[in-house]
Amino acid sequence: MTHALSFVWNPHEGIDLGFFLLRYYSLMWVVAFGLGWYVMKNIFVREGESMEKLDKLFIYTIVATMIGARLGHVIFYQPELFKEDFLNVFLPFRTTPKFEFTGFAGLASHGAAIAIILVIFYYSKKIIKRPVLWMLDRIVVPVTLGGIFIRIGNFINSEILGRETTADVPTAVKFIRGEDGELGRRAIMEVTQQTDYNKAYDLVQHDPRYADILNAIPYRHPAQLYEAFCYIFVFAIVYYMYWKTDSRKQHGLIFGVFLVLLWTVRFVVEFVKESQGGFEGENPILLTGQWLSIPFILVGLYLIFTSKKRTETL
Repeated sequence: MTHALSFVWNPHEGIDLGFFLLRYYSLMWVVAFGLGWYVMKNIFVREGESMEKLDKLFIYTIVATMIGARLGHVIFYQPELFKEDFLNVFLPFRTTPKFEFTGFAGLASHGAAIAIILVIFYYSKKIIKRPVLWMLDRIVVPVTLGGIFIRIGNFINSEILGRETTADVPTAVKFIRGEDGELGRRAIMEVTQQTDYNKAYDLVQHDPRYADILNAIPYRHPAQLYEAFCYIFVFAIVYYMYWKTDSRKQHGLIFGVFLVLLWTVRFVVEFVKESQGGFEGENPILLTGQWLSIPFILVGLYLIFTSKKRTETL
């Protein structure tokens, strides 16, 4: 018996404005950066820093996030792309086996995290002239908030799927557009004799003629939503620590808590997530995303336990 909360997920990619397709995934990025700027603005006002410095931070963070996330994905999960289609590493299209617009697909949060940390090192020394950990303690508040919306965007895009499960699991979802092979865009258009892949997927969902195809699609864990839900609590904790306690005076404490909580969430959710490849090999003990999360957690623990040594005295 199918549980009432189990459902089929088949959204269109965005809002068609006629001359432009406003993609929901892109909109989630805009929301993430917009809310992040607003949260950081309040922090800068409290700390007596100028909006000019905030604007520079905003630009640096956007560039670091996009470049770091893309390079992180290619380096950790798809290194062969450097040889097979070098332009696709940096541009939103593939050139092999033929030219095709793909958007900026394939982004890794580990790469984004590393890039943001490196940029904050530069920003702290050259722009705001504050200790690096002072800056990291504050930037993680909007970063965590942004992570919530990015994972919601992944869910909308039917990407970073969870492992297969059964319909009686309360959170089970059928991702019609997330399955590869016979359910890819070209394949599904050929099966349904449609020239529009959106219409093709809609037919698979609603037309009885394609019931066998729909029934063959497995239910999966919505791993993206699991992460987004947990990130809400991570955000609430670091937000509370900064605004309601003296934790911000112990350099590295909030950043350390962020590292431990966020990457522990990532580590745990990976157990119900499909492998995205990488260096894990066959029958791995842990997935690539889990191995990459461990160093962040260890650094976070170190920062937490040593934070009292870096307490502001003024």
